[in-house]
Amino acid sequence: MNAQPPAPTCVRHPNRPTGLACTRCGRPACPECLRPAAVGQHCVDCVREADSQVRPIRTVAGAPVAATTTPVVTYGLIALNVLVYGITAAQAGSLADNYRSELFLRWAMIPKLVADGDWFRVIGSGFLHWGPLHLALNMFALYIVGIQLEPFLGRARMLAIYLVALIGGSAGGMLLEPVNTVGAGASGAVYGMFGAVAVLLIRLRVNATQILVIIAINVLLSLSLPGVSLWVHLGGLVAGTLATMGVLFLPQWVHAKSRETARTIGWVAIAGVGAVSVALIGLAAALVS
Repeated sequence: MNAQPPAPTCVRHPNRPTGLACTRCGRPACPECLRPAAVGQHCVDCVREADSQVRPIRTVAGAPVAATTTPVVTYGLIALNVLVYGITAAQAGSLADNYRSELFLRWAMIPKLVADGDWFRVIGSGFLHWGPLHLALNMFALYIVGIQLEPFLGRARMLAIYLVALIGGSAGGMLLEPVNTVGAGASGAVYGMFGAVAVLLIRLRVNATQILVIIAINVLLSLSLPGVSLWVHLGGLVAGTLATMGVLFLPQWVHAKSRETARTIGWVAIAGVGAVSVALIGLAAALVS
C-alpha cells in the first residue's frame, strides 16, 4: 500500500500545511496569506506586485489623489505666521502695537534697506502682520484658498507657488513703492493664491466668476484704503497666477509626452517666475542705490 504524499505547506509559513493555493501564481498558501480576488484568491505577494503595477490616480496638476488629504502646507504656513506674530507681540508687550518689536523692525519690507543688503526682508516681511485683525484676515483667506488648492497642486507645488507669489509681491513693492515705505503681511502671497484658484477653476472648466469677483473687490479695496500696498498685492497676484498657469497649462501648450515631462515643465515654470521676480528685486535695488 503506497504512502500518501505529504500535504503542501504555505510558501511564506513552511510549518503550516495547507490545501489552498493562489489562483494567480499557483503557489500553496495558508488562509492568512490569501486575499479575496475577483476570481479566486491571491497571495499577498501577488497582491503587492499587482498594486505596484497600478499607476496612481493624479490630479490635473500631477499630484497623487489620496482618499484623505490633510492640507499640511496650508496649516504649516498659518502656524508659522501665527508664531511670528506671537513673537513680535511678546517682544513689543502689545498685541496691537507688535510693529514696535525688534523682529518686526528687522524683517519689515523697506526698499531702501533691501537695496542696502537686507535681502531677507523680501521673505521675512511676508510673515509679519500689523496687529491681530490683519493677521486674522490674511490667515482666514489663506485657509479658504489653501484647503482648495493643496489637494490639487500637491504639497510641494503649493508651497513653491506660495513662496513665488510672496517674492513677486516684494518685487512689486520694491519697484513701485516709495523707498522708505514700511511693508509687512502675507497679502501678496494670498493674492497669488487667489490667482492660483482662478487658474485651477479655468483648467477644470468650472465657472471662475466668483473668485474673479473676489479678486476685483480686493484690488478695489487696495486702491481705496489708506496704508494698503496695491503694488505688493498685484505683484503677488501676477506671480502666483503665472506660476500656476505654468503648472496647469504650459505642459499642454508644449505637448508634453508624459506625466514626468509635464511635472518637470511645471517646476521649470515656477522656478522661472521666481527667478524673474528676484531679478526685478535686484533691478529695483540697483535703481534705489
